[in-house]
Amino acid sequence: MPKHGKKYLEARKKVDRNQHYDPAEAFALLKEIASASFDETVELSVRLGVNPKHADQQVRGAVVLPGGTGKEVKVIVFAKGDKAREAEEAGADIVGAEDLAEKIQGGWLDFDVAVATPDIMSVVGKLGRILGPRGLMPNPKTGTVTFDVNKAIADIKAGKVEYRTDKAGNIHAPIGKVSFPSEKLLENFYAVIEALIKAKPAAAKGQYLRSITVSTTMGPGIKINPQKAAALGRT
Repeated sequence: MPKHGKKYLEARKKVDRNQHYDPAEAFALLKEIASASFDETVELSVRLGVNPKHADQQVRGAVVLPGGTGKEVKVIVFAKGDKAREAEEAGADIVGAEDLAEKIQGGWLDFDVAVATPDIMSVVGKLGRILGPRGLMPNPKTGTVTFDVNKAIADIKAGKVEYRTDKAGNIHAPIGKVSFPSEKLLENFYAVIEALIKAKPAAAKGQYLRSITVSTTMGPGIKINPQKAAALGRT
């Protein structure tokens, strides 16, 4: 069992681990118990009623958080010609093709998101073993393989986050910073919940949103009532 610090243990005393809070109550409590000396990231964890071992029950996608992530995101773009110029004008941090691929093969990974135009995926595909395990591989399902590089970069810079079920059927996504007003955190929370509901696989049976928990980087988890979250998310 890992040992927790004094601040964590004090924060945990204020959380009823048997209670499923209303979303608004959860975020108010989350902000109250945050005690780190830095602006902690707020994390959302959702256990879905799916079996990721089956391809038709995997849930993956992306959503633009209305309140942003509170993080500066470094975006690289694999493109050539006019699309490369378009990417540079749209605010990409680095644009390239074979040269950029060689740089990554050499061990450089100083970026957060990679975008690629479809015509250059033959180059990017060779980086699968490097980028795939790190969740950095461009993918059409998340809008990072596209000819519309302008929109892709704008969405990412505005606060686009990707989500994907892990082996246990869980989704983890950052939804802002502790310094955000509760209203902004709620907007981001509902944006992700709505996206997950829309992405529900047809093969998924029974209760879809099994459990929902929010936490800060250094804080304990706070359980949210899945039914209330889903109902409010649809309004």
